[in-house]
Amino acid sequence: MSYDTVNPANGQVEHTQQTLDAAAIEARLAASAKAFPAWAALPLGERGALLRRVGEELTKQREDLQRIMTAEMGKLRREALAEIDKCAQACTYYAEHAAEYLAPHNIPTEAQSSYVRYEPLGCVFAVMPWNFPLWQAFRFLAPSLMAGNVSLLKHASNVPRCADAMKELLDAAGIPPGVFDVLHIDNDQAADVLRDDRIAAVT
Repeated sequence: MSYDTVNPANGQVEHTQQTLDAAAIEARLAASAKAFPAWAALPLGERGALLRRVGEELTKQREDLQRIMTAEMGKLRREALAEIDKCAQACTYYAEHAAEYLAPHNIPTEAQSSYVRYEPLGCVFAVMPWNFPLWQAFRFLAPSLMAGNVSLLKHASNVPRCADAMKELLDAAGIPPGVFDVLHIDNDQAADVLRDDRIAAVT
């Protein structure tokens, strides 16, 4: 199965996207599950260093990214650049503050001792809308990566190149294989992914 993305400015087909078959979906689910233990065990400082690199790649690639956004979903150039910059800032912010947010702490209860400790969940399946194609994804992805989770992204069907661009820039930043990947799938396939036991959370 395939679908076209259409440039809203001129009505021209920008891209034809093939959906993944069952074997390809299974391979990405398996890779995600395999990547999770090592990513969750990576020291927070090392995850933060990688996330900072993601932010640097966003800044480095901002002109290329805005061209993809404007062609796929019609965002104005200045708005696309502002969105990309916001994503880069989010990466820096969570890289700097995750240790504070994830620190275990005691809480008052009737018990002799009570505390909160944050643990990674596993694979987060993200089903994202098109209107802020990078920000909607990065606002969950940056804190989720810092928390030690891995992620699979099903983006809106009219922004597949934005999704692929995210994958490429995370790869360029050194995010390990399987920690983040994209699923070009339809709604029925997404329902199957939702039911998979390897999915720990959905956003």
